[in-house]
Amino acid sequence: MSENVKRNIPPRPSLKSLEDKAVWLSFVLLAIGLHVFEATLPSLGPWFKLGLANIMTLLALVMLGARAAFMLAIARVVIGSIFIGTLFTPTFFISLAGALTAATVLVVLYKMFPRMSLISLSLLAAVAHMSGQFITVETWFIQQPEVYYLLPPLLLLSCISGWINGAISSYIWQRLKKERL
Repeated sequence: MSENVKRNIPPRPSLKSLEDKAVWLSFVLLAIGLHVFEATLPSLGPWFKLGLANIMTLLALVMLGARAAFMLAIARVVIGSIFIGTLFTPTFFISLAGALTAATVLVVLYKMFPRMSLISLSLLAAVAHMSGQFITVETWFIQQPEVYYLLPPLLLLSCISGWINGAISSYIWQRLKKERL
């Protein structure tokens, strides 16, 4: 019997496993940085940001898988909220609801339609994100159906930002694939 087994020392992780963890952590850090950066920008409407951090979620999905993308979405909202001082405020819960809705849509669509483009995934996730935020706002905070009058123009903005983020993600993904070969 080897000495490692006698001492109950766990086996060393594979290099691929360590590389994936390092990539995921770098994506989380970039997503948090983008989340914090977006908080400093003026908003185009209530509960609307450009969603730049979702670029990292898309890249995590195609590079590391569904679980990594979902965990990244949660981590960036929680840790980003700590940095900008909104943890456990209404803004935090609205952001978390949007991120969870978008991540769920991303994962489900990616598994159902693995050949769907990043632009399409991003656009649909942006619509889901805004819809999730509106449902959360109306259910928990404002409780007035009139809030939905704001939804059409904000969904239009979400489609535009979702398309742009998808195009950026697609460009980065194509460049990363070339570098990995």
